Amino acid sequence: MGQYQLAQNNRRYDPEAIARYYRYRPWLVFWRACTIIWCFAGFILGLYWDKWQNREEQNKFKRATQLRQILTHLGPTFIKVGQALSTRPDLIRKDFLDELTKLQDQLPPFDNAIAFRTIETELNRSVQDVYSEISPHPVAAASLGQVYRARLHSGEEVAVKVQRPNLRPVLTLDLYLMRWTAGWISPWLPLNLGHDLKMIVDEFGIKLFEEIDYLNEARNAEKFATNFRNDLRVKVPAIYWRFTATRVLTLEWIHGFKLTDTQSIREAGLDTDTLIEIGVTASLQQLLEHGFFHADPHPGNLFAMPDGRMAYIDFGMMDQLSELTKETLVDAIIHLINKDYTELAADFVKLGFLTPDTNICPIVPALETVLGEAIGQSVGDFNFKSVTDSFSELMYDYPFRIPAQFALIIRSLVTQEGIALSLNPNFKIVEVSYPYVARRLLTGETPQLRRRLLNVLFKNGKFQWERLEDLIAIAQADKRFDLLPTAQLSLQYLLSEEGKFLRQQLLIALTEDDRLHTEEVQRIWNLVKGELQPNRILNVALDALTEISKERTAAILPVVSFAIFPKKK
Repeated sequence: MGQYQLAQNNRRYDPEAIARYYRYRPWLVFWRACTIIWCFAGFILGLYWDKWQNREEQNKFKRATQLRQILTHLGPTFIKVGQALSTRPDLIRKDFLDELTKLQDQLPPFDNAIAFRTIETELNRSVQDVYSEISPHPVAAASLGQVYRARLHSGEEVAVKVQRPNLRPVLTLDLYLMRWTAGWISPWLPLNLGHDLKMIVDEFGIKLFEEIDYLNEARNAEKFATNFRNDLRVKVPAIYWRFTATRVLTLEWIHGFKLTDTQSIREAGLDTDTLIEIGVTASLQQLLEHGFFHADPHPGNLFAMPDGRMAYIDFGMMDQLSELTKETLVDAIIHLINKDYTELAADFVKLGFLTPDTNICPIVPALETVLGEAIGQSVGDFNFKSVTDSFSELMYDYPFRIPAQFALIIRSLVTQEGIALSLNPNFKIVEVSYPYVARRLLTGETPQLRRRLLNVLFKNGKFQWERLEDLIAIAQADKRFDLLPTAQLSLQYLLSEEGKFLRQQLLIALTEDDRLHTEEVQRIWNLVKGELQPNRILNVALDALTEISKERTAAILPVVSFAIFPKKK
């Protein structure tokens, strides 16, 4: 009865309330701890026995299967841990990785009678009253629930997600033990691993409790759909609120193929490179534009639809980035591209990878050495995992820590790249992400982005023509990027009050580098003359020239005026 009360009274994760509850019920903690220790003790002894008998290679697949079975036996909390590890090839060796991947969608279901009883209890009506037909057995079973294929009386085909029984008490006990263990072992770990280990467990607990509230998942799905309402390439299933409750979720059935089912995708005539582009661009939009991102994009949650769209499902694990974090992420990307490692170190402080009192001076050359090698290589050899692997080398030598939120982001990006590589082994994430970032900077929809473009184009007060040319070349790799509208927007910005500084610096750079030619200005003017009045451009140019030396004014003014007011033959 006590565990039932704990489950009902804690809809949100509250580690203090959980600790108070189990402090007076040590027998529950003791038996669960004994079960966990017994399971893992046998596994660890098996690993050592293989090593002593020199049979590690022979038994590696057997041990991997054993680990998966242990996590499955221990229940939902440990299955979720296994799922998280299954996307970390930097931490888990390949034989274990392949086996843990099965935890994503190859789990044993629970009894149908219990599932149907849950539907009737949550929706307060019989299964027959809600659905005209429903599959006799689940079509998929996951760590926290299982899914049935059904049809409403109104004719719509739907997926019905039903939560596993007695879930909340199981999660609270496991999280209590994990948190206690984290507090005990933290002092014995290196600073970067032991720091805030309890906080990592708490973040995991918060996400788990959010994930088992299906009303919260339904709200997440609708918010995600709103963010992508203008992107016809991304599909989000509709929610049927009349048939949705805390432990039952009814949503539109998605017809498609898992992204790992490459054979079916190719047989359907779908272009894998296009699917990769949709997935990577959508991920970047979530992080850098919307700030609301899907934190669990494993292959079981992403589908390729026959019409070429990509469908997202399972919105239980989501996270929200603040505006400041989004802006700092863009800054970090810019500083990484520009190889400005001092500013990059400052970004790490703002993002929480380093504490505010950290002396970043010795860290800057380390960043330059480790990340410079990854960024300095050719675009064709660059991938996201190479950067994360290089960065992980710094974690053991300097007081870096990975904030819980960024652990989700890194996991999401590494998983996305892994899925892309399964579709195209030659895929490089930079080939999609760089054009997206370049396009975002060049279009400059917000004042914040325009300021960041200036940070890219200027170094030590001097305009960097090569960077502008590189950005344009990279952006044009994106087939949807149209240079003409961008040029028009850029010129409008140049002529605005906000663009005053850039006007002056640009005119100085043009004369210093001997880049201003009548023919080029005439060509630019022909592109945009329908948008702006000649007199306005001339007045703005004169205004900018007032703060430039007379010699430069004399060199610039004839070219500008001739381009705008060409002499008639």
